[in-house]
Amino acid sequence: MSKVYDWFEERLEIQAIADDITSKYVPPHVNIFYCLGGITLTCFLVQVATGFAMTFYYRPTVTDAFASVQYIMTEANFGWLIRSVHRWSASMMVLMMILHVFRVYLTGGFKKPRELTWVTGVVLAVLTASFGVTGYSLPWDQIGYWAVKIVTGVPEAIPIVGSPLVELLRGSTSVGQSTLTRFYSLHTFVLPLLTAVFMLMHFLMIRKQGISGPL
Repeated sequence: MSKVYDWFEERLEIQAIADDITSKYVPPHVNIFYCLGGITLTCFLVQVATGFAMTFYYRPTVTDAFASVQYIMTEANFGWLIRSVHRWSASMMVLMMILHVFRVYLTGGFKKPRELTWVTGVVLAVLTASFGVTGYSLPWDQIGYWAVKIVTGVPEAIPIVGSPLVELLRGSTSVGQSTLTRFYSLHTFVLPLLTAVFMLMHFLMIRKQGISGPL
């Protein structure tokens, strides 16, 4: 076993990485409210795991989407549990994200030199809200359909570019299969990838600058 460890140590410098991780100490002013960002990350990881599990059964078509969700809830092994965890952890992620933003703002965590950390956090907040909007539509029930129709219709009020934006979001002039395909792609691929990238940037900057102090 030691030879295996030595082989990896020679190439990856595992001990140096471990020393760097353990060299950072938690400031004495930190309390439970400083854990909200970590809880949000945990919720995101739960979302990824449960969402990936549901992709084995979900069918992103206007004719089969609702039936596939029903199958997950009633027929698939532990499908009801997986979808319920996915749904409630999504709500928890949004709640923890909102509380985290308030905590950072009220403690001045957005001030110099942490402006970029704040910017990436705001981007992550927007991505989190986008997860909610796109995920809400995927069951393609009455609530999901009308939610998509209303949300994608909002840009229509913008002069000149409003109608093209609506058509870009929907994939056509009306809500249909193209819309569901777009929202499914955003929810399962584009948004998770962007979130992972911005989370990595966010945590690297926190790691570099340390946890912000009290006001």
